[in-house]
Amino acid sequence: MAKAFNRHFQFLGSSKGAKPSGRLWFPAADVYQTPEGWVVKVELAGVAAEDVEIEVQGNVLYIAGCRRDRSCVAGASYHQMEITYSRFEKTLKFPASIEGVQIDHMFENGLLILRLLRKADEA
Repeated sequence: MAKAFNRHFQFLGSSKGAKPSGRLWFPAADVYQTPEGWVVKVELAGVAAEDVEIEVQGNVLYIAGCRRDRSCVAGASYHQMEITYSRFEKTLKFPASIEGVQIDHMFENGLLILRLLRKADEA
């Protein structure tokens, strides 16, 4: 199932200059160093795979996208709204360049899990 999501992710040039519509939010992330490279977990409950952009430049991993409210029916009025539906960004800096890493990714239980794997000759 994880492979089915891979085709939805967009690896794009920088969208950092894009103006957010609505309130910008910053998801929580965990970063782990492994013998093969890095594992990054980003809390993205309710975000569709096709709404995620990932970019690597030097030692920076940039993740951006938008969480949309796809479950609200037309004509409904809200009583309480605590979930932010708008653009998000997460910028993570690594201690060394991660450019050229192989990125494997999947969504699992509301988490975007990225594996940044070093080239075999760098391991």
